Amino acid sequence: MTAQSRKDLVKQGGIWAFIVAELAFFSIAGQFLSVSDSAFMDLDNMLLLLKQSAPIGIIALGMTIIMINGNIDLSVGAIFALAAIVLLDSMTWPFMQALGDWAIPLAWVFALLTGVVLGAINGLIVWKTGVDAFIVTLGSMLGFRGLVFMYNGEQPTSHLNWSLVDFAEAQFLGLHTATWFLLISALALWLLMTRTVHGRNAYAIGNNRDAAVNAGIRVGPHFIWNFMLIGFLAALSAVVFYSESGSVNPNDGMLYELWAITAVVLGGTKLAGGYGSIISTLGGVIAIQLLRKGLGHIGADTQTVNLVIGLILIAVLFLDRQLNRKGKEELKI
Repeated sequence: MTAQSRKDLVKQGGIWAFIVAELAFFSIAGQFLSVSDSAFMDLDNMLLLLKQSAPIGIIALGMTIIMINGNIDLSVGAIFALAAIVLLDSMTWPFMQALGDWAIPLAWVFALLTGVVLGAINGLIVWKTGVDAFIVTLGSMLGFRGLVFMYNGEQPTSHLNWSLVDFAEAQFLGLHTATWFLLISALALWLLMTRTVHGRNAYAIGNNRDAAVNAGIRVGPHFIWNFMLIGFLAALSAVVFYSESGSVNPNDGMLYELWAITAVVLGGTKLAGGYGSIISTLGGVIAIQLLRKGLGHIGADTQTVNLVIGLILIAVLFLDRQLNRKGKEELKI
């Protein structure tokens, strides 16, 4: 096994080893501290954890592709909120109400198209201006969030459709609807990144953009497709979540971009681009949700949870830097 293969194995396997360690620690700590009547690894708890992982998880899967490209998207939280508003508000339009429950798939289409269009705007600006995606999406994050507030002021947008709620709360083979959306999205994107030319091009561009251009890869259109994809996934996340809740506040989705980036980095994707794994990102999402749920299980407050996750992220970034150091310098930890 080559040195690079060992590094890849550490990156891809490390997150799952971390999850096992989390499960063991919180199960033992919960019993030792006697802070909860229920077992941490109870099946219902784990199924609920997967369901709760879906909104951030679906976005994080798209963020993985963006970061493999060497880009980043800070506007996903605002896209999430705007798509949610379109989803719920569109079902109150007169012609939609006349359609009855047939309005549901049409409302989904409106919401998903919102995400795709906003993502295309991001990608087009990054391509045509050459401005770094961090700056572009920072600006669009503020602009899209402004549209959220302009749409309905500071008031929540609400519409509860019980057929939609029944669909969102349904279970198939023991898994919630949201969990199925997360798993199917992960499978589809894994196939995209490992079995298609588009996936190979994403890694090539992230590794060396100039070399990719010289190899004939159309980098600009590739960027647009990926930004459209993450916009679609942010909107899909909103569809999954708000189909059940039925009410969106203008501030919803704030910091989602940071949670998604944290999950992606925790899963081993390089910030500089060129390396990453959809499956490892899924592990990163589960690990974060386990931390949040586990620390709550043993009585920690929200501030403590955020502090611990922040410290772990710093440690992961340090380890990532060490594992990717060039030359034969010995790994120092």
